[in-house]
Amino acid sequence: MTNLALSLAAVLLPLSAAAAANEPATETRALGVEASIVFPSDSSIRNWQADRDRGIWIQGRSNDWYYGTFAGLCRDLDFAQAIGFETRGAGRLDKFASIIVRGERCQLTSFVTSAPPPSKEERKAAREAKKAAQN
Repeated sequence: MTNLALSLAAVLLPLSAAAAANEPATETRALGVEASIVFPSDSSIRNWQADRDRGIWIQGRSNDWYYGTFAGLCRDLDFAQAIGFETRGAGRLDKFASIIVRGERCQLTSFVTSAPPPSKEERKAAREAKKAAQN
């Protein structure tokens, strides 16, 4: 019986490898496209990171990142330990939603697909390059 199982596994293994090789390559996700996260909650939002007081990166359940731009400044976002989402009954986080930070409502004007947020070193280098370009 074990010989039959081993023989069957030896025959099927190359077939499964060939089938995997024939699968189409997964497409890369387009960045900068308006998007939404359905039913935002602690189970569908994995992580978030402030972009000072002008925007926010949000990581969804599938590890995809999004970037939301605020209509104005969103004070204290850089220092917040928790945020809330106000979808006004729509049940989706999109450009019509608001982020609640310490009781303050920060209205989004854009919510697009994004690359992950830059590291602190990358942000510092970008600020220094911008400063050097202005001088």
